[in-house]
Amino acid sequence: MTMTKSKKSEAKRNSDNGVDLPKLRNIGFIAHVDAGKTTVTERVLFFSGETYKVGSVDEGTAIMDHMDQERERGITIGAAATNASWNHHQINIIDTPGHVDFTAEVERSLRVLDGVAVIIDSVAGVQAQSITVWRQADKHRVPRLVFVNKMDRIGADFDYAISTMHRRLFANAVPIQMPIGSESDFIGMIDLVAMRAYLYPPIKTSRDNGADLIEAVESQIPQEYLERATAAREELVSKVAEFDDELAEKYLLGEEIGTAELKAAIRAATIDMKIFPVLCGSAMRDRGIHQLLDAVINYLPSPLDLPPARGFKPGDPNTVIERESNPDEPLSALAFKLVSDEHAGKLLFIRVYSGILKRGMSVYNPSTRRRERIGRLLRMHADDREPVEQAGPGEIVAAIGLKSTLTGHTLCAENSHVAMAQIDFPEPVLSVSIEPPSRAESDRMTRSVLKIVDEDPTLRLISDEESGQLLLAGMGELHLDIVIDRLYRDYGVNCKKGRPRVAYRETLSRVAEAEGRFVRQTGGHGQYGVCALRVEPLPRGSGIQFESEITGATLKTEWHSAIEKGIRDAAATGVIAGYPVVDVKAVLTGGSQHDTDSSELAFQIAGSMAFKAAVSKGSPILLEPMMRQEVVIPSDMLGAVIGDLHSRRAQVQSMENTEIGPGQPGVLNVSAYIPLAETFNYSTDLRSLTSGHGHFTMELDHYAPIPADVAANLKG
Repeated sequence: MTMTKSKKSEAKRNSDNGVDLPKLRNIGFIAHVDAGKTTVTERVLFFSGETYKVGSVDEGTAIMDHMDQERERGITIGAAATNASWNHHQINIIDTPGHVDFTAEVERSLRVLDGVAVIIDSVAGVQAQSITVWRQADKHRVPRLVFVNKMDRIGADFDYAISTMHRRLFANAVPIQMPIGSESDFIGMIDLVAMRAYLYPPIKTSRDNGADLIEAVESQIPQEYLERATAAREELVSKVAEFDDELAEKYLLGEEIGTAELKAAIRAATIDMKIFPVLCGSAMRDRGIHQLLDAVINYLPSPLDLPPARGFKPGDPNTVIERESNPDEPLSALAFKLVSDEHAGKLLFIRVYSGILKRGMSVYNPSTRRRERIGRLLRMHADDREPVEQAGPGEIVAAIGLKSTLTGHTLCAENSHVAMAQIDFPEPVLSVSIEPPSRAESDRMTRSVLKIVDEDPTLRLISDEESGQLLLAGMGELHLDIVIDRLYRDYGVNCKKGRPRVAYRETLSRVAEAEGRFVRQTGGHGQYGVCALRVEPLPRGSGIQFESEITGATLKTEWHSAIEKGIRDAAATGVIAGYPVVDVKAVLTGGSQHDTDSSELAFQIAGSMAFKAAVSKGSPILLEPMMRQEVVIPSDMLGAVIGDLHSRRAQVQSMENTEIGPGQPGVLNVSAYIPLAETFNYSTDLRSLTSGHGHFTMELDHYAPIPADVAANLKG
């Protein structure tokens, strides 16, 4: 990346003197795969003057896709950070992956961002991964605006894209722009807030030698669009007025509402997540990017617009501690991403919430209970690095020199401890066995895999006790393929990969009770622990829960935690087929103790025995991961694709036909739930069935009981 001298000077001033917080935006771009996130980011960097030429995903020259695998495959794999300046504001940007296998990158990015721009394809509208990232943003309560991209494509339909937001996301999507034309006739947009038009000339200058593109010409709204634009603005004002009393009063009295007060009302409603402003454009044709940047500044929050960061006293989750976005507050920061660097070692991406993080300072990590020293601080521009001396509230930087800090750990002042909530990551659903090319390479392979596992919290390295194999578990076939490829390219380990294995789960289907007794006499002090449990099925996604119905008079409360540990250990190893037990509540109903022989170990073993016995009596069943799959095919190929889905035990949920244009065959969007075990090689089979015209996406949706005949084969 190339930064101009003035940009570097400005960044230096900010790092030395502190960023002007009201003029800081921490945003990300999130979307379904191939909606155009990286293309939008490349245009943002170009138009803001951060780069001298526009990178291309198709040509493998995108600055934000700096990994070899990203450039070869044309997809984003890892979230990349950069920043830009626009209208005297600093915008920190994280470009996230769209593929479901890398959803952890979106999760950790949303944990530290203040706002996001959701990119939606104007032809397809809201797609499967759009729903997932939207839910993730809901979970972290991140304000959003929406950019309907690719308005120049055949079949582009702005109104259809918004309708899919209403139907599939249940979102209060409010257009603040309307397009002028569509497909090849898309020539600009109308700003419904200021009631001005932005028209693009048909001829562009060359990008060679750093020449700028011709910008939109601001003008009055074309006469043929004036009536529609006036009606659209009326609807915009009416929707925003629902959340602003002063605006509502003026609207009801028929008074004119000015641009400034409408902007302020939209901003407040957006930050409160009451509305989601919608814009339009075509990033590939450089249209709408200036207006998108203006909207980021006008409507998305600065760190000061959001509530204080919440943490808790280390060791006491019930004691809440708040940290304001203030450099005078004690330091609080969150490490949200780790990258192993062959030269610098660990590179940790950090969001500072309060205080000042300085190069060379000592910080405290409550997760490890250790002090760490900040070696160097860097401001990241994709894979380019710019050294800085310090970072204040709201800033996102990378640190070198932290030895024991991992993703999700808090860094705080040594004299004022606070711990922030860890980042929740999904559990792996697929595993493969990996073997070194030779016995001599075994240790090197293991060390290399562990470095990648440290970077990616959705990866697990498991030693199979029965077979002696090493299993690498991840989020999908593509995810694991990328890891295997990285082992070869980055670490020189050419390991062998086995067949994929599905991460099944066990649960029970009815209430059951059992007792666990661990009584051993060895001549001296023995072991004595007896407990009785009742196990109950819970809704999917509840995990393992433990509670007690007895008091200390029946069994000392000090043994309860040992019993719970035994229960959780037993649940992790399974009961009927060796898969983890989930969605079960274990209730301690009774027990007995010995004055001298009882111990934590005895009650831990008794708890494990009682849990396994109770689950065995509770009609245990196997669960399999069900994927939400979206298949896009030409409408005349529906029969063959549906037949294939049914043969894979898929449950078709909906079919939606999209008209491409006059004389053009329609495109059918088929949504279905399909067992993960039935999806292997599906991409090859779909290409064969549709002569290469079909494509699909899928993501984990839920776990469901396995049919008896399939479960019998697994147990066998």
